[in-house]
Amino acid sequence: MEIINSNEFNSYWKNVARQTDDPKTEKTVKKIINAVRKDGDKAVRKFASKFDKSSPQKLEVPVNEVKIALESLRVSDKPLVEALELAAKNIYNFSNKQREQFSDFETEIDTGLITGQKIIPVQRAAVYIPGGRFPLFSSVLMCLIPAFCAGVEEVILSSPPMENGLPDKRTLAAAAIAIQTCGISLDETNGSRLRIFAIGGAQAIAALALGTESIPRVDVITGPGSRFVAAAKRMLFGEVGIDFIAGPSDILVIADGKNSNSENTADLIAADMLAQAEHDPDARSRALVSNKEFADKIAAAIEKRLVSLPTAKIARASLDNGGLIIIYNNMEEAVNISNIIAPEHLELQIADTDKWISQFKNYGSLFIGELSAEVLGDYSAGVNHTLPTETSARFTGGLSVRHFLKTVTTLRCAKGEGFEKARNAAEIIGRAEGLEGHALSAASRAESQKN
Repeated sequence: MEIINSNEFNSYWKNVARQTDDPKTEKTVKKIINAVRKDGDKAVRKFASKFDKSSPQKLEVPVNEVKIALESLRVSDKPLVEALELAAKNIYNFSNKQREQFSDFETEIDTGLITGQKIIPVQRAAVYIPGGRFPLFSSVLMCLIPAFCAGVEEVILSSPPMENGLPDKRTLAAAAIAIQTCGISLDETNGSRLRIFAIGGAQAIAALALGTESIPRVDVITGPGSRFVAAAKRMLFGEVGIDFIAGPSDILVIADGKNSNSENTADLIAADMLAQAEHDPDARSRALVSNKEFADKIAAAIEKRLVSLPTAKIARASLDNGGLIIIYNNMEEAVNISNIIAPEHLELQIADTDKWISQFKNYGSLFIGELSAEVLGDYSAGVNHTLPTETSARFTGGLSVRHFLKTVTTLRCAKGEGFEKARNAAEIIGRAEGLEGHALSAASRAESQKN
């Protein structure tokens, strides 16, 4: 892991490559999409037999399986069920508050010109949950609950089949917890609010975007996935809405080391950087600190923790590939570097947070103070963990109820001075653009008022 001074950052950053799909991945995914477009379920099963742990003949999972999975998990791992239920409650409360911020309105902007907006949920949304090395069953809560809070009529959950032909038991149990938390009876889900399919990878994204004999076409696809899933989402965007293209996870911790126990703070930062690094060798853990002594303490704390970390091999590869500690000279410099990095997760472990917060423009989610560990955002505090990566926080935020909503506009006109001025302006602009039909359409409204 490198330690650099802030004056070296620009040179370092120029050489940081964005993780993009390689030509081989693009070629493979294009073949998968074309095959699913042509052969539907047959192609999905063929790719499942090649890439997944099984290829079930029946792709749709009976909703009753979520009941069975939840009951089984409650017996085998009650603390996990209780933790998921608490997380679901917090996510539900936060998502409902988000939904309250989107509302319909009408306003008369001038006499006779009444404009408005309506907030309409998409009719059918999909949630994709990967089932690889670390099945992300927590993402079930993060995606399903905002969709239901948004008012989506039907949600499709897709996740790769295990050896028994069903998605991971914890994924199914989390789905049961999500719908119950949203006040939806499991009986209501049968053929209406929630449907589940045991399909994974790029073939799942293609099937959801295009529709097959048994898999309905959706309006929006959300959720994390592999580079093949990301490539499929990129290629199919436009035929279907997507949340965003997620790359490897990353974190930036900013700390000044001014508390009374800098050793403890260094250890907390090390813990948070390793939590990010263990995701994947391509994950990026970075810190911005005020002096070299504190940077060395963090590096030492990381080494100490790596000794007993079960995922040390992955974390070590991540830190060797792109782990970084930057030493800054002042707040302005640190904020500027942070806004360039545009981290997925931004942690502030500094003395005067209020002075800093308003200066940050680019981040997926902000964690304020030593107690606000990023892992709480990952799992249980209520904020969503599906966040923009690889500097895309420059132009988007994380997954929320807004991804399942459409903001549409309305226009209502009546006789009045404001209407006549707007009508006349439209006629002039249309004619100036050479669109005489437009001009005549506007002019006809003047004629109709005379009758």
